[in-house]
Amino acid sequence: MKRLAIAADHGGYPLKTKLIEVAGGLGWAVLDLGTDSAEHPVDYPDSARDVGLALQEGRAERGIVLCGSGVGACIAANKMKGIRAGVCHDTYSAHQGVEHDDMNVLCIGARIIGSELASEITRAYLGATFQNEERLVRRLNKVLALERGG
Repeated sequence: MKRLAIAADHGGYPLKTKLIEVAGGLGWAVLDLGTDSAEHPVDYPDSARDVGLALQEGRAERGIVLCGSGVGACIAANKMKGIRAGVCHDTYSAHQGVEHDDMNVLCIGARIIGSELASEITRAYLGATFQNEERLVRRLNKVLALERGG
């Protein structure tokens, strides 16, 4: 079974519960890494770290991080080795990011889009696979070289 790690700051909490249902309905085992309330402030770098660690440790193959805009979560997640996060507020970017760039963390701004669009984006993201074409592998290897400092 495919495994998804998901986390949100307080701004993303209400949408997180909806996306857990969507992922579960698609057959994904969901690792809910919090937060469990919209009432208590949670910093988005903590949510991004928790999802990134789950991927790094092999507890999940994909991740979703939610914050108010999606931008802060994306910046934080991309600081972690092996994480390729993208902010997606449309379905095309969500599946294209996986198919061409091997994106493994989806970042969504819970204050930017509604739950129905976020659900469609999540379906597009989780339904996509990296297209192991030579040109895409070449580009991904260049991204990995950048991560190694080269």
